[in-house]
Amino acid sequence: MKKGTGRTAARAASKVLRTSTSSTVKRAAGSALTQSKAPRERTSAAAANAASKVLRDARTSKAAKTAAASTLAQRQK
Repeated sequence: MKKGTGRTAARAASKVLRTSTSSTVKRAAGSALTQSKAPRERTSAAAANAASKVLRDARTSKAAKTAAASTLAQRQK
């Protein structure tokens, strides 16, 4: 079964792309948003690395962390 970004994570990613200034946060959110419409897409190594940084940073918003978690969940194992 192919995973895709859910509605909640897609909304969070959209919000992050509109409001954030961090390129790392935007890379992770962009990957999550892409996968909401194309569930066969997989997270790249660069996007996974960015998402990991977002999740480890205590200063990032809940929306950014939601989008980053969705990005990492869709990483090819």
